[in-house]
Amino acid sequence: MFSRILIANRGEIALRIIRAAKEMGIETVAVYSEADAGAAYLDVADDKVCIGPGPAASSYLNIAAIIAAAEVANVDAIHPGYGFLAENAHFNEVCRSCKIEFIGPSVEAMQLLGDKVACKQLAVKQKVPTFPGSKGKIDSEEKALKIAEEIGYPVIVKAAAGGGGRGMRVAHNDIALQSGLHSAISEAESAFGDGTVYIEKFLERARHIEVQVIGDKHGNSAHLFERDCTLQRRHQKLIEEAPCPVIDQSERDKLCKAAARLIKAAKYHGAATVEFLLDPKSKQFYLLEVNTRVQVEHPVTEMITGVDIVKTMIEVSAGEPLPFKQDDISIKGHAIECRINAEDPDRNFAPQPGTLDQFAAPGGLGVRMDTHAYAGYRIPPNYDSMIAKLIVYAGDREKARLRMQRALSEFRVSPIATTIPLHRRLLNHSAVVNNDTDIHFVERLLDA
Repeated sequence: MFSRILIANRGEIALRIIRAAKEMGIETVAVYSEADAGAAYLDVADDKVCIGPGPAASSYLNIAAIIAAAEVANVDAIHPGYGFLAENAHFNEVCRSCKIEFIGPSVEAMQLLGDKVACKQLAVKQKVPTFPGSKGKIDSEEKALKIAEEIGYPVIVKAAAGGGGRGMRVAHNDIALQSGLHSAISEAESAFGDGTVYIEKFLERARHIEVQVIGDKHGNSAHLFERDCTLQRRHQKLIEEAPCPVIDQSERDKLCKAAARLIKAAKYHGAATVEFLLDPKSKQFYLLEVNTRVQVEHPVTEMITGVDIVKTMIEVSAGEPLPFKQDDISIKGHAIECRINAEDPDRNFAPQPGTLDQFAAPGGLGVRMDTHAYAGYRIPPNYDSMIAKLIVYAGDREKARLRMQRALSEFRVSPIATTIPLHRRLLNHSAVVNNDTDIHFVERLLDA
């Protein structure tokens, strides 16, 4: 087992990893930018190293600075958390060349699954359902128009190296496809340094369901069932829950086994999330992408399975076999997570940096709070606006929904605007209560 690890991240996820490591008897080193110099989670780590000024490009995305900090602090491994360098294969490779364990998949598995075109090709071989579309990259308007004619509109152009909605364009006709193709390529080149795109059939009324999987270096793997992430805005998730409330056990088995096949074929070790879109009418699911890291919403899976995903990631990266087999894992109860962002929904979700004069978190039975914020904390303008994750657990979905409403009503944050009022509105909406939503539901609601 490792004796000392560095967390190449900040905020809530850094604190989450520090806590897991401490419970395993592992020393931790936190890195921070000048903008995070006063963060309370830094005092929880055994050591801390400043890696640069506030902008992420000069600190949390600065590979040389992070590796230098790891060498100075004499660590065995680096946990990247999520975001920043978590899915950066070059960073993974640099860690390997410096003989520092990257707590995540191998470079090869990350490259394979991170390339959406290559991942789709592997999925086809493993009989994992995929959307009709191009078999490889699209490099001309003529090719794009031919594919669209074959599969029918609407179609979606996607960046092969993309994520978070960047490098994606939906087209309902030839003119929109020609325009969207060029803008998607340009955006992908700017965001990811790779302008490769491909085309798939677009499902207009879909639910977003993802499967948590984990593997070790001995060829063992298991799934931890699924999460429903349908309530989102512009491809950014707002509320997640586990298990998915609209599939039965037979459908769950097909979905989870498909995800497990794909991960095993990639010789994957560590935690990953295989994401799908589900057609609510036909109950047919299609591969969306694979995230080769721990997800923001991993707590809902932990709540219903009892598995500590972060600890398990550390164990398998250290070479230990998975501490459980597939038959050991079962679903108990229901969990819901709300991402509390410092954003103003009434002002087009404008970020709200500033000082929190009041920050009083809810509590009680079945309530979990993952946060690095506190009264007096100054939210910097440099990073993602999420300041907390509120997670509740109960015996069934309706009880969990009511518990989340109660917990949200207790949450006190001021003077910064947050997404809490929107969460309360969504969880009280009849469509959410009755599971009659799709990935564009929130946008339609807000437009109305």
